[in-house]
Formats: sequence, C-alpha cells, structure tokens
Amino acid sequence: MIIEKTPTKKEVILQALESVKDPEIPVLSVIDLGMITDVIVNNDDYVIIKMVPTYSACPAIAVIKNSIKSKIESLNIGPATVVVENDKKWSTNFLSEKGKRALEGFKISTAQPVSNEVTHEQVVEAKCPHCGSDNTTLNSVFGSTLCRSTHYCFDCKQLFEKFKPI
Repeated sequence: MIIEKTPTKKEVILQALESVKDPEIPVLSVIDLGMITDVIVNNDDYVIIKMVPTYSACPAIAVIKNSIKSKIESLNIGPATVVVENDKKWSTNFLSEKGKRALEGFKISTAQPVSNEVTHEQVVEAKCPHCGSDNTTLNSVFGSTLCRSTHYCFDCKQLFEKFKPI
C-alpha cells in the first residue's frame, strides 16, 4: 500500500513559484534564479514571501514582486506579502542546475561558481552557448540587461551574452 504525503502549504507555494518567470529571461523562474529566500505561512494562513533581487537596480523587480503576489493569492491559501530583502546579496551561485541548463538552452552562458570575490578571469572567460568553445573574448561588460555581459566566440563567430558572475 502506497501512502501519498499531502504537500505542506509551503511546498505548494514553492511549486507554484516555479511558474513565476523572470520577465527579462523567461526560461528562468524565481526558484531557478534562487531569488526566494524564505516562505512563511502564519497560523492564520497569511503568506510572507522573502526574496532577494539579482541586482539592486534590476528594473524587473517590481514586475517579479507583483507576479509572485498574484501567483500566491491565486492559490487561495491566504493573503500574501512579498518582502524584498535589499540587505542580502544575491549570487550567481544561487542559480539551480535546472536554471543553468535553461540559460544555456536560451543561448546565455553561465558564470562559474564564485567564492569570495569575483576575479578578472571569471568576468572575461565564457563558454560559448552556441558551440561550446572556450575560444571566446569579452566584447562588452554591458549586455542587454544589467545582469549580462556580451562576448564573442572566435570558433563559431557568434556574439552571445553571459550572466555576469556576482
């Protein structure tokens, strides 16, 4: 006999947040990005979602915050508040393995894990998401968004973006 465990409200919320996508990189959820730092469900079913922005000046943060609130309230668990934890620092280390694969499929290179401080090599070096080559160069530290830089692959002659290491 198989006994199925009923998911907790927190588990239901975390699963639902898989569908809340980053508006700038729609293949990534807030879970893939590691933006959710805590989910609290009070005894009266009031939900508090704590999140950390990928960049403090990210223009998409208000959209993401509203999307999270709407998704949680659509679950009919209770009212929700989303708290942006500006005092915490997000890191590219927070990206899930699923998120890294999604970025590569979206043709955005991912940063190598960062230890204490970002090195020059971590900023400059990038694996081409088109052909897999390491024969690349940093084209510009400024990409289409604040969180990306632009690189060039000498092997397949493609420009591509890389999620900046932080």
